[in-house]
Amino acid sequence: MGIQDKIAAIELEMARTQKNKATEGHLGELKAKLAKLRTQLLEPPPGQAGPSAGFEVQKYGDSRIALIGFPSVGKSTALAQITGTESEAAAYEFTTLTCIPGIIHYQGTKIQLLDLPGIIEGAAQGKGRGRQVIAVAKSADLILMMLDATKPDAHKAVLEAELESTGIRLNKQPADIYFRKKKTGGIKFNAMVPLTKLGDNPGDVISRVLREYRMHNCEIVFREDASIDELIDLVEGNRRYIKCLYCYNKIDQITIEEVDVLSRQPNSIVVSCHANLNMDRLLAKMWEMLALCRIYTRRRGEAPDLEEPSVLTDGRGGVTIKSLCHHLHRDLLKEFKYALCWGQSCKHAPQRVGKDHELMDEDVVQVFKKTAKEYGQEKKGKVLTKQGCLAEPKKEERGADKKDKRGPSSNRHDGGPAKNTGKMGKSAGFA
Repeated sequence: MGIQDKIAAIELEMARTQKNKATEGHLGELKAKLAKLRTQLLEPPPGQAGPSAGFEVQKYGDSRIALIGFPSVGKSTALAQITGTESEAAAYEFTTLTCIPGIIHYQGTKIQLLDLPGIIEGAAQGKGRGRQVIAVAKSADLILMMLDATKPDAHKAVLEAELESTGIRLNKQPADIYFRKKKTGGIKFNAMVPLTKLGDNPGDVISRVLREYRMHNCEIVFREDASIDELIDLVEGNRRYIKCLYCYNKIDQITIEEVDVLSRQPNSIVVSCHANLNMDRLLAKMWEMLALCRIYTRRRGEAPDLEEPSVLTDGRGGVTIKSLCHHLHRDLLKEFKYALCWGQSCKHAPQRVGKDHELMDEDVVQVFKKTAKEYGQEKKGKVLTKQGCLAEPKKEERGADKKDKRGPSSNRHDGGPAKNTGKMGKSAGFA
């Protein structure tokens, strides 16, 4: 029996099983088996997979957006309208057969927009080059899901199910669960809040899921009321949590009442790429969901550089002073002393901050480094020379330092009288 047959058998058993508090443990065990099989299906063992015919493109710019949708919904037209990149567009399906990148210049940043081939139902199993499309989508900071406003809303559920089955979680955050593997001690389970989604016996449900992954010694603490699916995502450890913006295209072909209903859905926007309607609002919505943080730097005694900001984001290292130092130079954090900050993140301007200070959009930062003397004192065995360079101390200097540090001793002969220890010998005055 192949992996596909095993997946189908488990899905059939889950469909036949009644969902109640008594069957939570059994359903959790089945979901764990299903997650393991889907992981094996997407990532076959080493040595069995040959070279894939992917179309991954090099990352460029400050962020990446992936266009996902069914064939012939207006993805190529949207790319041409937003970036000016020419992409083949026609009235038939599967016009785009490879990944076409474009660059969005917006608010002083560069955002990469990828036009991917249309995916169909069953893309997670490889239909229509679905695996290559989803692999590129996993590397994106935002997914722009293009939907046809003239077609049923069931297409949205199909696309969400395909992305969910490959480990992509749309508009979600990881569950607040502490998990640590151990060598001995068994499974230790604790909860800081009441668990209402794991049945009458949460400990038994959690134990059965962990044993399915052959984890018999671990510590787990629930800090929120999480479900069994969120626990499996934590144990798997290969999930991608990506923001998703649902874009309904072709609104010029439906009534204004239908447009009003679509526009009120969460994380959604309505546009018409062919008629160029609401495209400026689409750019603003993408910028808002990316939550990019532009940081301007300045030198001492000079005006801040407002031409090329350093762009930070929570998904790429965070928005702290430490992340800014890594962005500017990899060795800057070693010589970091403090920083002066101007902007919305400060209580007063300027404010002296440390490396853990969280920045906000359009802050101005001036970084101060340690002096050569301060930096040399931290390095063991190095001193500051007259030229301001760090060098190894001479051996004579080391010996002199040791001699000066010695305390008074009876064996020292520095010209003074010998100390009378009261013992028999020459030092006590006996011949």
